[in-house]
Amino acid sequence: MRIVIIEDEEPAARKLKKLLSELSEPVEILDCLESVSQAAEWFSTHEQPDLVFMDIRLADGLSFEIFDLVAINSPVIFTTAYNEYALKAFKVNSIDYLLKPIDPDELHRAIEKYRMLFSKPAQPETNIQSGMQKLLAEFARSHKTRFFIKVGQHYRSIPVQEIESFFVQEKSTFLMHTDGKAMDIDYSLDQLGNMLDPALFFRVNRSYLVNINWIKDVVIYSGSRLKLKLASGKYNEPILVSRDKVSPFKKWMDR
Repeated sequence: MRIVIIEDEEPAARKLKKLLSELSEPVEILDCLESVSQAAEWFSTHEQPDLVFMDIRLADGLSFEIFDLVAINSPVIFTTAYNEYALKAFKVNSIDYLLKPIDPDELHRAIEKYRMLFSKPAQPETNIQSGMQKLLAEFARSHKTRFFIKVGQHYRSIPVQEIESFFVQEKSTFLMHTDGKAMDIDYSLDQLGNMLDPALFFRVNRSYLVNINWIKDVVIYSGSRLKLKLASGKYNEPILVSRDKVSPFKKWMDR
């Protein structure tokens, strides 16, 4: 299996190489590229590899920009510390999306998925199109669509469309319904980020995961930060977009 790695963090690249070296079949790492420009140059002058591992945030931009510069026909496994790019990843050649730090079992499952989808090299383009259709359908089905929550002596089934946000307060996680009522739930924000549609929900900081449909206003705040006003207004503190999330948040809002 001939592999190209696109990763600008040397420790992460080194760990991925080690994990790949432990696979049951021989792996040849053709190159390890560190930037959008370097990757674009490599793909314009080399034969396509069997598989690409691609970090999303690179030193000179997002790796999605590479697809605008050169043709990449190889399947891609994205590796990133951010889950908000998942939907966009599946719109290109992605067959899987691994969150850092990469779990060895998750990597093995991604490789098995590659083998299953691309076992017939005679028709690579057909395989990619078919594989992408299957994965997009699987990805769409995998999003959580409602929460069944105990409220007093009753249970409520709440569609995600009616959830304005999820937030953490005093080490507990709550959902804020669009009617302004907060309800305790048994998930962390990290777990919720992996369950929900990234086109609908965005993790703006450590404490808030917000629904794009219930953002009433976005206000420029001090220090190049943003402050959000949500529809219900039932919050005890301002909802601020973290500095490192401002750029991806703007792209998420402008998709």
